Amino acid sequence: MPTASSTARLEARITTDLHAMLKRAAEIEGRTMTDFVVSAVQVAAQRAIEHSEIVRLSIADQECFANALLSPPKAAPALKRAFTRRRKLLSSE
Repeated sequence: MPTASSTARLEARITTDLHAMLKRAAEIEGRTMTDFVVSAVQVAAQRAIEHSEIVRLSIADQECFANALLSPPKAAPALKRAFTRRRKLLSSE
């Protein structure tokens, strides 16, 4: 696992127009172009990762989930036994 001080290099070919835009934006914010680009890329990467971890349910799935919360099924015998074992283990400690 990389340490906090380790770095890696990233290279990208971009158009001269995009380069000029990035340079201008960095200057407006009083930052180096590298700092500006790295910050923007990090924000975009975090957003993409968060977006991919969102669970999306259809209307039917939402209704099914809500019904399961509002009217959960009875506990199966195996689940009851597991809770009994857990309670015994925790009380013996």
